[in-house]
Amino acid sequence: MANLKTTEKKTKSQSMGMHTEVLTGRTQQKFFNPDEAENFFYFGTYDVDFNKRTELDVNEMTAPEANKEIDNLMSQGYGTIVIKNPQGKHSLGVGILNKLNLIFEGSLGYFGMGSCDGPTVRINGRVGWSCAENLMAGKVVIEKNAGSCFGAAIRGGDLICKGSVGARTGIDMKGGTIIIGGDAGAFTGFMMQRGRIIILGDVGINLGDSMYDGTIFIGGKISSFGSDAVTADLTNSDQDWLKRKLKVAEIGEKFDVSKMTKIVAGKKLWNYDNLEPTEKKGAI
Repeated sequence: MANLKTTEKKTKSQSMGMHTEVLTGRTQQKFFNPDEAENFFYFGTYDVDFNKRTELDVNEMTAPEANKEIDNLMSQGYGTIVIKNPQGKHSLGVGILNKLNLIFEGSLGYFGMGSCDGPTVRINGRVGWSCAENLMAGKVVIEKNAGSCFGAAIRGGDLICKGSVGARTGIDMKGGTIIIGGDAGAFTGFMMQRGRIIILGDVGINLGDSMYDGTIFIGGKISSFGSDAVTADLTNSDQDWLKRKLKVAEIGEKFDVSKMTKIVAGKKLWNYDNLEPTEKKGAI
C-alpha cells in the first residue's frame, strides 16, 4: 500500500462521489463515533446495580404480569432479582435484553428465558420444552433436568443443564455453547449450523442429523449418527478448550476430556450435484 502512486486524474468512482479517501499508507478511517455510544444499546435497557437485590413472588401472577414486573424492577436499578414460586409457569423471563442476575427458586414450564440477550440466570429446578430458545448472549444454568428442544436456535451465550435433556437439543443452533452434565435424547444437534455442544453422558439416535456446521463433543455412548455427521480427531486445542469450558460451567471439571468423541459435519449435504428423479423428467 505504501508504494501506491496517486494521480490527479479522478477515477470513475471518485467522480461519482463514492469515496474521497486517498489510498496511501495505512487508513485512519473512523467507522464508529464514540459520541454515539447510546445507539449501540437496545431501546428500553436499564443501568442496573448487581448489588441491589430484591425478591419477587410470582405465585399469584400470570407469566405476562411476572415478566412486566421483572422489567419494572430493572427500571428501578435492581440488578439481582430472585423469583419465588415460579410454579412451572410457561414463558417466564422471556425477552430480557439487559445485564441482570436472575435466580428462579423452582421450576419453569415451556419456553422459559427465550429470546434473551445478556442476563445471567440460575434455575434451581427443572425446565420444560425449548428453554432459552434464541438465546443471543448471557448464561443460563439449570440445576436439574430439561425437556426437548433445549437451546433451540440459540445464537450465543452459554446454556448449561447439570442433569439430562430431551430430544432435539440444539436444533437449528447458530452459535454459543450448550453443555449437558447427563444424557441427551434423539436428534441432538439436528440441523445445527454453528456453535458447540458438550454432552458428558450418553446420547440418543441420529446424533447431528443434517448438521451444516458446528462441533459436538460426547463423553458417553452414541446410539447412532444422523445423516452427514462424522467423527473427527480430538486435538490438543479441543481438549484445552473443553477443560476451560467445563470449569466455568461448574460441571465435569474432573471429567477426562481426552476420551470424548468429536463429531462434525461431513459436508456432503452442502451441495446437490444430481437432480432428483422428478426434476430430471422436467429438465430441458
